[in-house]
Amino acid sequence: MKNPKILILMGSDSDLSVIEDGIKFLKDMGVQYKIDISSAHRNPDKTTGYAKDARNQGIEVIIAIAGMAAHLPGVIASHTTLPVIGVPTSASALNGMDALLSIVQMPKGIPVATVGLDAGKNAAILACSILSIKDEGLQKKLDKMKENLKKENEDKALKLRQILSH
Repeated sequence: MKNPKILILMGSDSDLSVIEDGIKFLKDMGVQYKIDISSAHRNPDKTTGYAKDARNQGIEVIIAIAGMAAHLPGVIASHTTLPVIGVPTSASALNGMDALLSIVQMPKGIPVATVGLDAGKNAAILACSILSIKDEGLQKKLDKMKENLKKENEDKALKLRQILSH
């Protein structure tokens, strides 16, 4: 088994449902990943250890899933120069706005790419896009995915036109 290129960290096991489609996508793309729970608040030493050692472990992109205060992506980004993708979750009294704002409002010098609320699959796609810079095989798989999206969209447009023409 090849070394994982993507590290997925969740603040809690309740975040697993957010990344399930993303994990399926990574498997479909043949991209190795490692996943764990590591809270920026409950286990900060583990979290910073992951961030500091990720590059040495062959990790090239980190996906961090967090809700409420959502410090996980920022804490990770403060300890690495690897790209970090934050996935805010909607599981809060504020329906995820707190998590979204916590992740997108990073201070200068500590960037975190951010996808939409509960958008674990988009995080996986973005991570693969980053990896595809150096991986032509992955680039071709992503190109095929985009072509399939285009075809699906055109099929839906045709179906709509047929419905409206009757």
